[in-house]
Amino acid sequence: MRFLDVIETRGGGRRRIELWHGDLTELSRAGGVDALVVSAFPDDYVPTRTSLIGALDRHGVSVEALSHDKDIDLRSTMSCWLSQGLSPVNPDLGFHRVLVFEPLQRGEPPELVGDIFRSLMPITIVRPEITSIALPIVAAGNMGYPIAAMLEPLIEAATHWLDAGLPLQRVLIVAYREEHAAEALSVFTEAKTAYLTPSRPAATPTDYDVFISYSRKNAAECDALIQALREAYPGIRLFVDRHELDPGAAWQMKIYESLDRCDKVVALLSPEYLSSKMCLEEFNIALARGRQADRAIVFPVYLFSTDLPTYMTMSNYVDCREGDRSRMSDVSKAVISLLDRGR
Repeated sequence: MRFLDVIETRGGGRRRIELWHGDLTELSRAGGVDALVVSAFPDDYVPTRTSLIGALDRHGVSVEALSHDKDIDLRSTMSCWLSQGLSPVNPDLGFHRVLVFEPLQRGEPPELVGDIFRSLMPITIVRPEITSIALPIVAAGNMGYPIAAMLEPLIEAATHWLDAGLPLQRVLIVAYREEHAAEALSVFTEAKTAYLTPSRPAATPTDYDVFISYSRKNAAECDALIQALREAYPGIRLFVDRHELDPGAAWQMKIYESLDRCDKVVALLSPEYLSSKMCLEEFNIALARGRQADRAIVFPVYLFSTDLPTYMTMSNYVDCREGDRSRMSDVSKAVISLLDRGR
């Protein structure tokens, strides 16, 4: 394994994104990580000769066998699962668990690669001992995608989530082939320069009192909450995407910035919420912010019955099932009490 370069993030705590060249199965225990990230097609763990799953199999680690006894299974919402801790089959391996990423949604790999980091927030909530990961430049091997097409979104996602508060201290990105290392270093260096160049002053963290995170399919219940909040607190500053986003605006960046500039995030949990990638991203960013600030930012509202992932049940929520709008006044009082307590 050969070290190439590093980005130290702005979020504090010396969080690092490192670029390496070499074989991930040769990570040493001394310089290893808590989890190795492996990508796979859904339920396909065949150890082919040129894949990382195949390399692991040759070192005594069968992803197929690990899949029969998962520690955390988030395939339905986050397209990933976490293995149990590895038995000491090979004491020289430099990782303790395998995180398998299986994208269920259709799309090109460069569009989906950021989902790896999105999935890590719930994993680290349930398993806080995971503070470092290693992963290849996914889809740049057997699938033949250009290094730049895959590495650029990987770095963008890693810096975004570490800045947001994802509690990882080290992220190792590894270029396997010799011919990929020089190109990867060039892409990494350019991304590092862009990341470290100041772009705008820090945003004021309280431009909004409440960010409402919801599925558009639950807009009627969202409107009932908005009305209850405004009746209880006429001057409340709300971020609701339908009201705040201009047509044609760069809406995703606006949402990220608004999440950084609100006091509380009220999440209206429902089956439609769990099936929305953007809703899950909002929830997980708010969780990450709360971990970083050491205070609760997410305020969940259980709107319609669904099978909530374990990490979502770890925050106290108000039960409004099944879309009980009469309880929105209780939600608004609880939210305003939290806002008043923070002033």
